[in-house]
Amino acid sequence: MGVSLGMRVSGLLVAGAVAVALAAFTGDGSGTPDRGGGGGTIVTAGPSDSAHSRTAPKSPAPRQSPDGEARVTVRPSGPGHTRTTTPPPSTSPTPSSGNRPLVSPSWLPPGPASPDADSTPDPSSVYDRLRAPGQCRAALDVIPPTSTDPEWRLLRALATACLAVQGRGGSWDTAAKEYADLAGKADTCKDRAAYAVLGGLLDFHRRQPGATVRLKASSGGTPACAYRIAGVDTGGDGGAQPGDTVAIELRGTYFDHAELLRFGSVFIGGQQLAGPPVLRSERGDTLVLSAVVPSLGGYPRSVDVVVRYGSTEARLKDAFTVLAPAVVPSPGGPSGTPQGMFPLGPLAAHLPRP
Repeated sequence: MGVSLGMRVSGLLVAGAVAVALAAFTGDGSGTPDRGGGGGTIVTAGPSDSAHSRTAPKSPAPRQSPDGEARVTVRPSGPGHTRTTTPPPSTSPTPSSGNRPLVSPSWLPPGPASPDADSTPDPSSVYDRLRAPGQCRAALDVIPPTSTDPEWRLLRALATACLAVQGRGGSWDTAAKEYADLAGKADTCKDRAAYAVLGGLLDFHRRQPGATVRLKASSGGTPACAYRIAGVDTGGDGGAQPGDTVAIELRGTYFDHAELLRFGSVFIGGQQLAGPPVLRSERGDTLVLSAVVPSLGGYPRSVDVVVRYGSTEARLKDAFTVLAPAVVPSPGGPSGTPQGMFPLGPLAAHLPRP
């Protein structure tokens, strides 16, 4: 009987322990594994020296921000720290090419502007007029309408395309024909710039056949021409004596050559030469002048060469060396015959003897 009573007590103790453990795990029954949980309280064992329980926080639901983006708060394992993440903003779609504004074709770069001393229209000065795209009609009116000169034909085609692209008349067919016919014939810096701009207008029309735009004058930028003295030819050794003739080569001219030959001047070693420049040869925007070396003194001396016309100046420093002039016998100097005497030759036999 004593054994039976002890077994009953042991059984009751075991059953009570199981009941306590089950109650501790399930609480009110809402956190049982087969119901999925989602907010029940879980009791965990604390450190060996603590009997206090810890409560796991509830997982927060996504919170909608005022700007419409979902912000999720993430709680790391450490206490007292939170981190908010924001989904990346959506990328706006790129507008289609049909909605983009038309880009105006590039227009003529600065020449620079020709001095145009005689105020007579020439290809260089008409180029300067065309730099203002609002003046294309006025420029077209001063271009010889029937000239076959390639420079005039090119400027006429450019003025015509200038009007056409702005919806003010002109003729795309005429501009395209001249562009094809003049390929390889632009031989000055301004001509090459005009030909390139004409090609840009025709390309714009090919891509946008019915479009018109307002051309804008270019501001600043690299000039079409780089005017300079390319060199001075003294005949071989880089030196010349007073009275020798040298050749001065100009490149990148952006004005009418005839004007330079009428209104220009040449300086050697700071001394202006008499008279206007003298033409030796010309081709495209290259011009070769002839100049006579003046007497300067202080030989030998390195000299600069300067060519001026109006507001333009081309300078080449230390262009060549002026050498001392050769010694020339003075009249009446020693010549092998005593001064005042001359050889008589055969006439001596016929002269009377003293």
